[in-house]
Amino acid sequence: MYGDDFLARQRLLVITPHADDETYGCAGTMARIKALGGEVYVVLATAGDVAHFDDGDTKLVTHETRLREFESVMQLLKVDDWDLLFTDPEAHLALDAKPRKELVGLLESGGKLAIDRIRPTMVMIPAVSYNQDHEALFHACITATRPGVRGQRHFVPMVLSYDNTSLFWSFGRDRFHPTWYVDISEYLDVKIEAMRLHASQVRSPVYHGSPESLELATLLRGREVSAEAAEGFAVHRALL
Repeated sequence: MYGDDFLARQRLLVITPHADDETYGCAGTMARIKALGGEVYVVLATAGDVAHFDDGDTKLVTHETRLREFESVMQLLKVDDWDLLFTDPEAHLALDAKPRKELVGLLESGGKLAIDRIRPTMVMIPAVSYNQDHEALFHACITATRPGVRGQRHFVPMVLSYDNTSLFWSFGRDRFHPTWYVDISEYLDVKIEAMRLHASQVRSPVYHGSPESLELATLLRGREVSAEAAEGFAVHRALL
């Protein structure tokens, strides 16, 4: 049974392509683990300037704004630490141009919060989607968490992909199918507040990634497992 006792023992590492992906996917789980006394670390791959379309016009959101918002979310979720992999804004939306060897090296051992440094018991990674950064980071994460000889490199017992509201626009084998759920009924308000703190990304309620739509999606995940609200994950490995 994956209850409070199990979650309280976790040292969770969340790897997120962009500022806000972690909130869509697992902010409620992060909040629950922290509230129970576990540890949570977050690696943000990139933070770049983004031009948003709005009523036929565009609005530039700078990487400085995205980082300020991200830091406020990290404070809300009370994470133990977080790190930014690529400080150059040009890496944003261009992770597919980075050699996978470079990405894997940073995730495995080269980064401040690399797997071999913090030795997580659980790693949550982005699911494959149409976004090139998500896809590149997913494959790098799978490589970085591959099984190895005990004592030579850290073996991560649990590797999970987290959800994203944009994954409805995926088809066939890439469609997201959660097989493991975390009840976040008591932390739904934290998840939605985290989304609102990503203020530059907030859209009108009808948009799939709005706080209102994120709440509906989280309630729907809950109904899939007879809970008020839940986050769903795809299990890549679970060694108990």
